[in-house]
Amino acid sequence: MPVKECQLHKGEGRTRITLEVKSLGNDIVVCIYNKNAHIGAVAVGEYDSNENRASTSVITRLGHKDDPIAQRAAYLISKHTKRPSCVIAGVHLDKITEAEIQTLLLNSEMLVNEFLKLQDSTNAK
Repeated sequence: MPVKECQLHKGEGRTRITLEVKSLGNDIVVCIYNKNAHIGAVAVGEYDSNENRASTSVITRLGHKDDPIAQRAAYLISKHTKRPSCVIAGVHLDKITEAEIQTLLLNSEMLVNEFLKLQDSTNAK
């Protein structure tokens, strides 16, 4: 079943981020970014139906710290959809605070969950 392609947003001001979903055959490609979009980390999620588990592999660009967003999103998407996923994360804020980091992590997970609910409702039809 094809993935529901979409663009979702969460947050305000400096912590506003976007999640964009595309199909690539049966696979799912997701970009998570803010107004300073870039490739900071790439995670590939894979689902093992024999073991009923998902795993991820991550590549992070030198000096970037986008890997927690990419890894968590790829894991959740592959575990839920039972399909391969590739998540490209690029969120940058100058002089970011710890509170902003936590908000961005929460916003990205909320966006992934929103996409998965949208996917479930599309497949239920």
